[in-house]
Amino acid sequence: PQNRLGEAYERYNWDSPILVSHHDPKRLYFGTQRVWRSENRGDSWNPVSSDLTKNEERLSLLIMSKQQSFDNAWDVYAMSTYNTITSLAESKQNENVLYAGTDDGILQMTKDGGKNWTKMTVNQLPGVPESAFVNDIKADLFNENVAYIALDNHKFGDYKPYLLKTTNGGKKWTSITNGIPDNTLVWRLVQDHVNPNLLFLATEYGVYISFNQGDKWHKFSNGLPTISVRDLAIQKRENDLVLATFGRSFYVLDDYSALRDISESSLEQEGILFQPRTALQYQPLIGGTSSQGASFFTSKNPEYGALIRYYVKEDHKSTKSKRIEKEKALKETNIPFPGWEALDNEMVEAGNEAIVVIRDMDGNVIDQLVKPLKKGMNHVNWDLKQPFGTTVNANSKNKNIRTWRFNVKGGTYNAQLYKRVVGETSPLSDPVAFEVKRIRTNVLTNPLANETEAYTQKLMALSKALSKTEHAFNKASKQLEKFEKTLKFTTSNQDDLTKEVYALRSEMHALKLQLKGSAAKAEVGEKEQLSIGYRIYFAANGLMGNSYGPTKLHMESYDMAKAMFEELQPKLDQFSKVKVPTLAKKLEANGAPAVLN
Repeated sequence: PQNRLGEAYERYNWDSPILVSHHDPKRLYFGTQRVWRSENRGDSWNPVSSDLTKNEERLSLLIMSKQQSFDNAWDVYAMSTYNTITSLAESKQNENVLYAGTDDGILQMTKDGGKNWTKMTVNQLPGVPESAFVNDIKADLFNENVAYIALDNHKFGDYKPYLLKTTNGGKKWTSITNGIPDNTLVWRLVQDHVNPNLLFLATEYGVYISFNQGDKWHKFSNGLPTISVRDLAIQKRENDLVLATFGRSFYVLDDYSALRDISESSLEQEGILFQPRTALQYQPLIGGTSSQGASFFTSKNPEYGALIRYYVKEDHKSTKSKRIEKEKALKETNIPFPGWEALDNEMVEAGNEAIVVIRDMDGNVIDQLVKPLKKGMNHVNWDLKQPFGTTVNANSKNKNIRTWRFNVKGGTYNAQLYKRVVGETSPLSDPVAFEVKRIRTNVLTNPLANETEAYTQKLMALSKALSKTEHAFNKASKQLEKFEKTLKFTTSNQDDLTKEVYALRSEMHALKLQLKGSAAKAEVGEKEQLSIGYRIYFAANGLMGNSYGPTKLHMESYDMAKAMFEELQPKLDQFSKVKVPTLAKKLEANGAPAVLN
């Protein structure tokens, strides 16, 4: 909006406030030194106030305690225009209630849509200096008489947090900074659109949260850099909190709705598992490219599955952590040696864990999600799949156990929070029910859908049997390879033993060829007969990456894998359990060292 002929020019702040009315999406408000309103999405504007600022000549204001000469080095383009409105708010409960705050220390309010404004200088607010800048005003979403104001005075070397609240329509304001450290500027405040007690506050050093309309604040910045958060917004459909920072981009907290169930009293509970929202089941697509260089940036999407948030009151620190804390408190005094036994116990102490157990409505355990036990708010994501463990290699260096994971059916599931401390597992919450829902019904119906559960069980049984047999064969093969090197230590029957070792070696390679195919062909990518393992993998593909389920082709692949395994298994067992152990005994009896496996 611009001034009309004969009117004073408009003064626009660098961050001039603009807002969309709660009552009509076509109605906009904008602040210069006046409040402007548009009823047609900004096509035309009309003022609803006169000048609400002090309307000063800024070149006459004191700088460094005195008025400066006009011939000094002024650079007004490097400064925002002064005596401007910096914040606007409209009551959601009453469209006629508006608030305006200025950069020169004035708070204005109208209860009749702008016909009459009530002025209050900020030094009339308790503890606020007259030079304070109004950073933000928010009208309460649920109560016409409640509002919040955030101010700062850092341009005068004052970094105190100035945050106040009124409960009687602006007649009286009280400070609500309990829990906010000194020297922490406050920038923005937003209120949850469902729970009137839940507030978020943007400050110079991160985000704070209140569960009781500002009576007490808690630091809420895990995962954020220590940076000035200048603005906050809530995406109401997704219940996401969006943060804009000064110089470090913006951040999104996905689905904070669990926070609505927290109160100051509930924080005294040992643990809380919050209600997850309905988990949508679909097939995630993996796209993009790795060839666009460092200039191409994408942020992570929310994880697929069910987001489960939980709260833990105490994290049960390890013995080592407790010792280190005590030693830090001693500072310059003598630190006692804890003793070797205590140090050994520290090294073997088990880590404490938080466990979320997923069950179906029949009480069957579907999955267990394990994370380190940490104090405060935490979250874990369930990928809506059920693990099927077949085998685990004890010699694997992989910290995670790899399993088959197949989609669960849509329906109702329960999540329950447990803690495991020094090997003792105990519940921290009651079961909480939530829904898993497919985003759409399949167009086609699988005629073999009723066979899926039985098919899964027999496929996993075959995979397990193959893994165990293959593992035994691999161990025996490694042992046989060492037999060649131990022959030189034999003191008798060396020629006969050498023939036996090399004959068994030839048999081993023949079995490997049947089990895994040609190594030479694999090296150059030449086509080969499908192995047992590949046929099992193809058979399992009917359970992964789709919602249709296994087809006849997948089931035929299973049948062929089973037939191949039943033919080869006796030969592999004979090699692993009979021939190699028998030859090992012969070698030892003739002076060769024992080969440990």
